[in-house]
Amino acid sequence: MSKSEVKLNALERGTIARRRGPVVLAIMDGVGYGKYADGDAVAQANMPTFRRLLAECPNTRLKAHGTAVGMPSDADMGNSEVGHNAIGCGRVFSQGAKLVGEAVSGGSLFEGGAWKEIVSNVIDGKSTLHFIGLFSDGNVHSHIDHLKTMVSRAADAGVKRIRIHILLDGRDVPETSALDYVDPFEEFLASIRENGIDCRIASGGGRMCITMDRYGANWDMVRRGWETHVHGSGEMFKSAHEAVETLRKRTGAIDQDLPPFVISDDGNTPVGPIMDGDSVVYFNFRGDRSIEITAAFEQDDFDKFDRGRRPKVCYAGMMEYDGDLHVPRRFLVDPPQIDRTMDEYLCASGIRQLAVSETQKYGHVTYFFNGNRSGTNMSRSAPTSFRLNSVRG
Repeated sequence: MSKSEVKLNALERGTIARRRGPVVLAIMDGVGYGKYADGDAVAQANMPTFRRLLAECPNTRLKAHGTAVGMPSDADMGNSEVGHNAIGCGRVFSQGAKLVGEAVSGGSLFEGGAWKEIVSNVIDGKSTLHFIGLFSDGNVHSHIDHLKTMVSRAADAGVKRIRIHILLDGRDVPETSALDYVDPFEEFLASIRENGIDCRIASGGGRMCITMDRYGANWDMVRRGWETHVHGSGEMFKSAHEAVETLRKRTGAIDQDLPPFVISDDGNTPVGPIMDGDSVVYFNFRGDRSIEITAAFEQDDFDKFDRGRRPKVCYAGMMEYDGDLHVPRRFLVDPPQIDRTMDEYLCASGIRQLAVSETQKYGHVTYFFNGNRSGTNMSRSAPTSFRLNSVRG
């Protein structure tokens, strides 16, 4: 029995007198205590009700960043996944960024069966290894250092052809910083090519334009990514640098909103479409913006858009993105095993809940709130069937 299926007992009632009415858990994104008043919008805001509640009610201050919440270092700010997926556990779980970082730097990722299967598939078939993911060092969904190490280790293992499909950030890093990552990375790829490895950027686009939709809000984003990465269909440029510069001038968009692009030497033939027999690694470790593109690769009965040509590939995600649905089927690093969340205890105690959020974050109060699980197994730990509800605004 997995941790997600362990039966919990109902919570015991304490000695404090029961209060009438609901209990409200409010997640106030961006509200915190800074060290300095200057530039601190929260400290300077007029919030009489908030300050009255602090004066009248028991309260404490918690760290919401760095090692205190399972991130690799105190320089890492964390994110909403980190803040939501372990509420009520009373323990610090190493989050995806830390787990993947340790697996990459320590080498355990490359000793795992999934990595060996990905690599052997392309070596045996003389095919291409593709990497798709968020292209920055924001360490919220991915980290470019993980990508560089995987490219190097794949080349060392004997992979002869590698293609990278970059999703420009501008959200967890400065808005127009894409070339700060693209240009050094091209130099890195040039050093790999010196050893006879055919290694290139093949396609890309802004993270809020292609591929990285979440919670089924805009499947057309995923369709555009599929056509760009898989089919090599779209506006063609000779390099990622040229694509970023041209599209910025034309659209005025920041990195996350830049349109998709495809790299081509002759203006007609893409350098890296995904073909039958190839291997694909989706190197984002955070799950919410990974599940939909994973479904497009893995589901036989997929109906969200017309995939057209669906290549038969060996696909792996960086981590398991949903602990209930068990997707993807193949993943490189084991995810945090988060259990005994507040949500599970409330289910076991038969307490009804209503989760409310705005449209783009309803999964934060369902999927993340369940400890990175979609909730399909939640009823197993509860005396009665339970389902989280979400009001979309």
